[in-house]
Amino acid sequence: LLAASLGPQARREASSSSPEAGEGQIRLTDSCVQRLLEITEGSEFLRLQVEGGGCSGFQYKFSLDTVINPDDRVFEQGGARVVVDSDSLAFVKGAQVDFSQELIRSSFQVLNNPQAQQGCSCGSSFSIKL
Repeated sequence: LLAASLGPQARREASSSSPEAGEGQIRLTDSCVQRLLEITEGSEFLRLQVEGGGCSGFQYKFSLDTVINPDDRVFEQGGARVVVDSDSLAFVKGAQVDFSQELIRSSFQVLNNPQAQQGCSCGSSFSIKL
């Protein structure tokens, strides 16, 4: 159902990584993959979590990690890995992880989150669709 509502490129990406790929997929931008390959070593990966807080109710938290827990989902693209626990995945499924580099800051961020109703101007917090 999700894959049917996406464009042809997104359908190819969704169908290529796991048996349940169309459901709850996280996509990585090229800049995210490139930056992760630069900063991770060995078994390190980027962990994406959603926590309560921020100005809109929920906030994204990024960290480097080396331990994959039983309830984690691993999303790999081009050798870079992003890991999301099952509770957080409910809030970000279908979203895209990007690395943005600007004059005043550089950061990983979540883009095009279909689970988010609105976000704050800094892009680090959001409210969910009910």
